[in-house]
Formats: sequence, C-alpha cells, structure tokens
Amino acid sequence: MTRSDGHQRDVNTAAGPIGWPEGFTAAACLTFDMDAEAAVLSTDISSVDRMSPMSHQSYGPLVGVPRILDMLERHGLKATFFVPGYTAHRYPATVRSVAEAGHEVAHHSYFHENTAGMDARTEADMLDLGIKALHEVAGVTPVGYRAPMWELNYHTPRLLEDRGFLYDSSLMDADHPYRLAVDERPQAGSIVQVPVSWGLDDWEQYAFLPGLIGSGVIESPAKALQMWTWELEAMHRLGACFVLTCHPFLSGRPSRAEALERLIERMKELPGLWITTVAEVARHTASLDLVPRTCPQPRIPEQAYWVPQRP
Repeated sequence: MTRSDGHQRDVNTAAGPIGWPEGFTAAACLTFDMDAEAAVLSTDISSVDRMSPMSHQSYGPLVGVPRILDMLERHGLKATFFVPGYTAHRYPATVRSVAEAGHEVAHHSYFHENTAGMDARTEADMLDLGIKALHEVAGVTPVGYRAPMWELNYHTPRLLEDRGFLYDSSLMDADHPYRLAVDERPQAGSIVQVPVSWGLDDWEQYAFLPGLIGSGVIESPAKALQMWTWELEAMHRLGACFVLTCHPFLSGRPSRAEALERLIERMKELPGLWITTVAEVARHTASLDLVPRTCPQPRIPEQAYWVPQRP
C-alpha cells in the first residue's frame, strides 16, 4: 500500500526498534487501570446488589491507589492511570489525587463497556462521556486511550483521531511503539500505538471473583514478579518498550504491591531504561519520522467457501 506522500506501507513488516531520547536505550511504563466496580458491573449488572463483590472492587480506589501513589512517590516515578469515566464520577477525590501527584490520567471507556462489536455511533458517545467525566472531575483532557479488555474495533482509531487523541495502548502486534494508520486508505491519518500483552497484565495472575471474573486460580506474587522481570530484562535488551498493566484492586494488595516494588527496583537498576508515562513515550514516537502501519482486517477468499463466514 502506498501513502499519498509516496512512502510505502508494508502490512507484512513488523514495527521495528525506534531511537530513544539521548541517554536511553529502552523504555518502561507502569500503567494502572482504575476499573473499580465498573469491570464487574459491565460483566453482570445484577452484581450491583451484591455488597461483597462491590467491596472487592472498591478496594482499588480506597486502598490500592493510595498505596500505589505512595510507592511511586518513594521512587520518584510517574505512571499512567487509565480511568473509566464512571470511576471518576464515583471516586472523584481519588482520581484528583492521581492528577495532583503529577501522573497521567488517560481514558479507559465510561463504564468499562465490552466494546467488541460496538457500533461507531455508540462508541463515539461512550468516548465523549468518558472525556467529559475526566474533565469535570480532574480538569484533564486525556491524550491517551486504552480499550476495556483491549478490544479495539476497526473504526476505533478514527474515532480517537477525530477527538484529538495522541495515542492508544490496546494492540499486541509489536514490541515497539509505532504510528498506527487510522484506516487502510493511503491518505489516512494516524495515532501512536504503544503495544501491550496479556503476559504483562496482573488480571491474568490475580483476578478472581466466584461466578463473575477469573479462572479460579490466584497466582503467587513471586510467580508474577518472575514473569514480569524476565520480560522486562528481555525487552530492555531489545531496546523495546515494556508496558505493565496493573489494577489497583489487584496489585494494590499488600504482598502484590511488594512484588511490584521489587520490579520497580529492578527497573531502576537497568542502564539506559527510560521509566516514564505512556504519553511521554507516545510524544517521543510521534516526533520521529515513522511511516504509519496498518493492522488490516482479515478477509476470507470467496473460494474458501468452507470457511465460516462472519454473521
């Protein structure tokens, strides 16, 4: 595919390494998804009448976030907090405390909705309500977005570009940040993509509410720490961008927070590692002369009539 400026887009080429600011050879971002009750209520709205599961989720903004903020302050680090608009409305003081501490407050839907298959008009309304909530509560106009459960639709990047977003952090096709074309047209605009992976998400390690979320297996913080440390060190050697996703209602628990702090200590030992917010990584990536990449939707040849077709 050829862009209007004459550059070639090769959809079969992975995003390659980028140059980092002077003195740095790799990057790492600590990110926290402040889902609170919305993550459960979007799965089963009847849980609104269940006091115990709701208390499990409120642990995040009430206990986990203050503990994490204290930890980040001890280490002199800034992080990115992806906040649903509903969380901002329900816990305004907590969200303001994040912004006041100098951390990035980014967009994470309004109600942690399952956006898979959501039509563009509904998704646009969801984005707008989330933007409005973050501005009302914390005076923030977010520049970054992360889809609930990392479920981008093919129309989502254009919706983000239309609203002036700098970046998204929901896709998983690279180790390095890159420019993502908002659609497959040669003249399409772009936003920055800062990739994630399920192996760097504490949900897969710790999340469990009987009958609601999780597999029933709650892993040891020692296992999570080992996994994340190995990935951190490998990505550091590659000159890549390590993006850890944590949830305050999970990683804010005492032993898990201690494991996270040990990971931070290891981060600080690695030479040339830029520990920063996702927005700063995105701003740097946007400053580079990168050709936007596409993430094209699979298309099934008509000749393969035996392959199930989409509804």
